[in-house]
Amino acid sequence: MNIQFSDLIENAPHAPGVYKMYDSDNNLLYIGKAKNISNRLKQYLDISKLEPHKQIMRTLVSRIDWETVPTESDALLREQELIKTEKPKYNIMLTDGKMYPMLALTSGDFPRLLKFRGKISQRRDVYGPYPSVSALNETIKTIQKVCQIRTCTDSQMRNRARPCLLHQIGRCCAPCCTPDKQKYSENVRIARKILTGDSEPIISDLTKQMQQQSAQMDFESAAATRDKIIALTQTSNRGIQHKSTYTPNLDWDKNVSELEHWLNLKIDLAGVFDNSHLFGKQPVGAMITFGHHGFEKSGYRHFKLQDKSRAGNDIAMMSEFVSRATERGPKLSLIIVDGGIAQWRIAKRAAPNIPVLGVTKGEVRDGDEHFILPDGTESHDLPKDSPLFLLLRAVRDEAHRFVITYHRSVRAKQLTASVLDEIDGIGPARKRALIQHFGSVRAIMDADLNALLHVPDLGKTSAEKIYAHFHSQVI
Repeated sequence: MNIQFSDLIENAPHAPGVYKMYDSDNNLLYIGKAKNISNRLKQYLDISKLEPHKQIMRTLVSRIDWETVPTESDALLREQELIKTEKPKYNIMLTDGKMYPMLALTSGDFPRLLKFRGKISQRRDVYGPYPSVSALNETIKTIQKVCQIRTCTDSQMRNRARPCLLHQIGRCCAPCCTPDKQKYSENVRIARKILTGDSEPIISDLTKQMQQQSAQMDFESAAATRDKIIALTQTSNRGIQHKSTYTPNLDWDKNVSELEHWLNLKIDLAGVFDNSHLFGKQPVGAMITFGHHGFEKSGYRHFKLQDKSRAGNDIAMMSEFVSRATERGPKLSLIIVDGGIAQWRIAKRAAPNIPVLGVTKGEVRDGDEHFILPDGTESHDLPKDSPLFLLLRAVRDEAHRFVITYHRSVRAKQLTASVLDEIDGIGPARKRALIQHFGSVRAIMDADLNALLHVPDLGKTSAEKIYAHFHSQVI
């Protein structure tokens, strides 16, 4: 039996994902998740080391399928989704009511933010699931800081005579005592945007608000707005939108062979490019690579824009990133760019000896994509449910995920670094000492004067400056 099972897992990928085990009658027995599918399946080889119910299950397995996903967290969420919909016999944990935590905004004049485990139909405006309670709690904390949405029960709200502690620390606007439906509705609107991953416009609006407050010498309000920006940016960097984004169960070898036939070329390694920036700020790019065996992570590249005059110009940025990738990166058989004819032309000019395929979004994303072929002609004829179309959408989405994740990281680092740069007399050495002592800019901002005085080589004068800067008062 071990030999037969070894054959089943021989080609399992070394990537995050989920695996499905079937019996000889094609009944689904079990669904599991893994950080590394191949390594996880090898743990089933020795039956004696398995739990009793899994020992029985293991003797019944005659087929194993798997799906790869970008991250371990995505694998966890995909596992939950499949268990709930397909109900495998041997999955007892999640089908026994122990579901992953979720977040909801209730209905009414003053919606409440709450966490729960249960059926989605029990709540309105549900977000999640979240991979852990700590991830959910961090999200709630951010929504409280930025939007001041209540978390108390309806009964507590009706019976409260004065604002609670959350209002005193700036995490609730106290609709129990000072109800303002219009303002609260606006806060709820912003919260929904944040919870669905649309936080960049909110950050931009808050940045403009902070600048106006500073110009009006309202430094206390500016400091409060700055704290909201930092909280929102850090949470955006972690990924507040917990949605299972997984790669379809593609037959990579077959589908890439179809792509070769469609484009009439041989593909050893294809590179997919995408850009990201926020109103021209923190301009970055990325390339992901794939071939007959799936995504080739060793070929993935991040790019920071070197020619700052191109910032915000997607076409000019694409030119630099394609040029740098083809000059120094892995040898590509095909370049795929996310964009229209202008992006296709600039990529062709930057890499004239490599075929270029353009993936355009059309007027409706995820439904109206068409393609610019290497010879410059357009194709609208690829069926939307065909394996080849799903392959091209999957690699485009992977490039988008990769560049957005990188952009959020760069943006968060630059924002927190600039906070310390604003303080006169705090140079590189003192910044290093502060970070080493406290571990993060957030901890520095929250530190009291006594804690700052204990930072080695910082000095009393610098400690007082830092405390005054973050607490909006003069020492």
